[in-house]
Amino acid sequence: MPDEWPLVSSQQLLALRVFRLRRDRSRSPRTGCEHDFYVLEGNDWCNVIPLTEDGEVVMIRQFRHGTRALTLEIPGGIVDPSDGSPEAAARRELREETGYEADRIEPLGVIRPNPAIQSNACFSFVARGARPAGASAPDAAEDIEVVRVPLSELPARIARGEIAHALVVVAFTFLFGLRTP
Repeated sequence: MPDEWPLVSSQQLLALRVFRLRRDRSRSPRTGCEHDFYVLEGNDWCNVIPLTEDGEVVMIRQFRHGTRALTLEIPGGIVDPSDGSPEAAARRELREETGYEADRIEPLGVIRPNPAIQSNACFSFVARGARPAGASAPDAAEDIEVVRVPLSELPARIARGEIAHALVVVAFTFLFGLRTP
């Protein structure tokens, strides 16, 4: 079984609003050779599947700069230190991005989006009984359209590639039956 690689040095190279870039120099326990590894440090992330009483998912459509395309997603975002917990962040993101609230928010699972180069985790939740609670209040850098989609359509939309955001697909995978320990 592989061993952990001892850390020789670590240096922050860049700090931006959403992430930081770190270079770690580690030693292979097998060969003794040192190698540089680049790590994107970021806050943990959350996403939430808002389910209405009539079986619809409250989704959002927005432009994503990484792919230069519109995407169909669920509400989500960074877990801010002021949130206190990923669940509190999920409640905040749900309200900000959609104008909806829910009494019951349940954890679905936690993943590590890309442990080869990222340090953060993504927490997925389901918000049962989602209902309108007022106007949405997206960040200044977000333009969001709220879209309600029947839950029964989600597997086919994912299969067709209409929903292709990996963290969103994972959240629905959790909802449809796969659970993490």
